[in-house]
Amino acid sequence: MNEIYRKHRGKVDFYVVYIKEIHPTDGWQVKDNEADGVLFPQHRSFEERVEVGKACLLKTALEMPALVDAMDDAVMTAYNAMPERLYLIGRDGKVAYKGGIGPVLFLPDEWEKAIEDYLAEQRAA
Repeated sequence: MNEIYRKHRGKVDFYVVYIKEIHPTDGWQVKDNEADGVLFPQHRSFEERVEVGKACLLKTALEMPALVDAMDDAVMTAYNAMPERLYLIGRDGKVAYKGGIGPVLFLPDEWEKAIEDYLAEQRAA
């Protein structure tokens, strides 16, 4: 993800949107989170969500800017982003690429191809 970001930043605006915790300690926990030390309860306030989001971004070492979804989960719901998903939004505000639901269909290489194709179309227009 960082490589794609570094390659295309300046041509495309990138944002990670941190949404509600998919595997909270007070919900459905998975062994990978336990092994990785990613152990957080579901957020009870926006401030908690921001703090956990910061910790998760540090852990994943993502370089792109991050936003935090509100407690009503409006972004997560609008983009069907649970647990993770890649999108490309065109300059016209329309969805130019909608990746599959992760982790199985979270395909950064496919997303990057969509970015490159979109940029090529923009240059040709």
